[in-house]
Amino acid sequence: MRSFSVAFLAFCLSAEAADPKSVEWGKYLVDEVAKCGDCHTPRDEKGQLDKTKWLKGAVLDFAPLQPVPGWHKTSPDLTPTSSLWKKWGEGAMVKYLTTGLTPKGKPADPPMPAYTLTQKDAEAIVDYLKSLK
Repeated sequence: MRSFSVAFLAFCLSAEAADPKSVEWGKYLVDEVAKCGDCHTPRDEKGQLDKTKWLKGAVLDFAPLQPVPGWHKTSPDLTPTSSLWKKWGEGAMVKYLTTGLTPKGKPADPPMPAYTLTQKDAEAIVDYLKSLK
């Protein structure tokens, strides 16, 4: 019974809401600095970002003039309900943002840049992404 209580407590602590300042900082980094929405959000018929599908993944509206090995025509959904999030988990998301390496130890395929953020900034971005539905 004791192990259940400890496990339940650990679950509750990990499920705590993120610090609002961290979420706000993460939102700033995602929206204003990295401009993640430009690739990870679909566009409407007028070419505007569809805010109802914010960071839900999209078909890219640009491509290289010459073939680029590994080029992806789509960007993944970054929200917590996505298959990427479920596959990687929170820790791997932070690790990717701090090292530029995926859980398999490789950089993401183009056109995704290899970020090497501070731990604080990476955690803030993950806190913000966790706040999205």
